[in-house]
Amino acid sequence: MNRVARTLLLVLFAGHTQAQDDDMIFSHFKAERLEYEGNQDLHLFKWDVQQWIGNDENKLWLKTEGDYSSDQDIFGRADLQMLYSRNIDTFWDFQIGARRAFEPERTFDAVIGFQGLAPYFIEVDSAMFITQNGNVLGRLSLGYELLLTQRLILAPRIEVNVAAQDLQYRGVKAGITEFEAGMRLRYEIEREFAPYVGFDYVEEESLREHHHSVRGVVGFRVWY
Repeated sequence: MNRVARTLLLVLFAGHTQAQDDDMIFSHFKAERLEYEGNQDLHLFKWDVQQWIGNDENKLWLKTEGDYSSDQDIFGRADLQMLYSRNIDTFWDFQIGARRAFEPERTFDAVIGFQGLAPYFIEVDSAMFITQNGNVLGRLSLGYELLLTQRLILAPRIEVNVAAQDLQYRGVKAGITEFEAGMRLRYEIEREFAPYVGFDYVEEESLREHHHSVRGVVGFRVWY
């Protein structure tokens, strides 16, 4: 009888501990890209930073992404997203919230998206933006990490921005507005800090112009 009682107490205690673990609050900061990107005609400083706080099921995300042109002393694109994230499947979260675009126009957009890990360990970050006027834009980022050694990592990356229709006030043309494909080779001095070098091929389409370029990249990745 005593043995049975002890077993029941152990099971109850283990279940209580597991429930406490599920409710624990964690936070994670990651600057995926803090970098200089340029060529003979273009010099940009770019960032892609994310922070979340929550548990395994529910999280609050902050995301900001943009670029600054040192030549023209202007921001080409800059935004901040605040999202509620709900785990819906192994490695997948559904996200909903709002985006504040600072450049090229100061607007508020609703955001619906998915973030997670696809087969073959492809990192996916997707979002649909619905403007105040009911227009729809989208962004899809795909990333992968190939370990050459325990510290040397090759990371190809693709990002596509699209628009459902022309947006005169943003200078946006319907279709693919920006396509970016590149590769970064980083060395993890510590797991939390890794400088890198690489390149990007970028195509940009607007109502005013279309251009493409190849750009060298140097920067670092940091997280904690």
